[in-house]
Amino acid sequence: MRRMYKSMLALAALLLMAVSPTSQGQDDQPRFLSLTPPEGLPIIPLMEGWVANEDGSTTISFGFINRNTDEDVELPLGQSNYIEPVEFDGMQPTHFPAGRGTGVFVVTLPPDQADVDVWWNLKTGESEVLRVPGRRGASAYELDFVRPRPQGSLQPLAAFGDTDLSAGLMANISDYGATVSVGEQVELVVNARDPAERDPEDPRFGEPLNMGVEFNKHQGPGEVTFERDPGAPAPENPFDPDDPRFERFTGPADNETVIEGGAGSASVLTTFSAPGNYIIRAAVDVHTAPDSSYGDQCCWTNVYQRITVTD
Repeated sequence: MRRMYKSMLALAALLLMAVSPTSQGQDDQPRFLSLTPPEGLPIIPLMEGWVANEDGSTTISFGFINRNTDEDVELPLGQSNYIEPVEFDGMQPTHFPAGRGTGVFVVTLPPDQADVDVWWNLKTGESEVLRVPGRRGASAYELDFVRPRPQGSLQPLAAFGDTDLSAGLMANISDYGATVSVGEQVELVVNARDPAERDPEDPRFGEPLNMGVEFNKHQGPGEVTFERDPGAPAPENPFDPDDPRFERFTGPADNETVIEGGAGSASVLTTFSAPGNYIIRAAVDVHTAPDSSYGDQCCWTNVYQRITVTD
């Protein structure tokens, strides 16, 4: 019994030595139960899944994780941000807001290249290159949002300005109709419609559902600032005054707005800090529906607008 007691004390001492920092090289020791630093972490590329298109082509959806809670990260196209094979390079984001970016762009492979692996490579600062393959094949990664969800949700139809409405994770790319100057505030307008056919006898769908719209810088050399349209409806607090969440409700961010009633338009006031070529992405969603969320990989549409900014 005494020998067992001594053995347990020795084991405890070894475990204590394993986790206790020493006076020399303390910074090199692993930190257990430490908080994630707010900045300095690499951007992680993700393959969201693949879609088998009716024409035999394959669409691969990509997203990312930016764990820097206090920092948006810029990775310009080139050695820090590229796609292989090179023929598919160029439409990936260069701006990575903090948090999770789900399905922010796609690569579409023609039928004769359906088995090609598409690699997205990202290098953040001095970190090693992180890369992810986009490939067709694994059924667990097949996305089927082209079909209606259980309660009827589909990807919204959307477009910037006068472009014809369409649905998809890269539904359409349009050009802003005029040149913009640095510091000039311009209005960007997205039109959208929810094509879903839901059960009219279901009380959740007695009225058309609202659509959410989120604008983000996708590419560009300078900072992009968004401001809510002063003419947009003021956000309403959805919680009762007695609900603890009532006091914490802050409403949508400056780059977020709502299209009410299942069809209409949404706008945002945008300012650019430096000259160059930009792409703005707007994600239009029906996440007010119970069968639609980013976690479900449905149902939203990405539309893009190219903007040239001069001095």
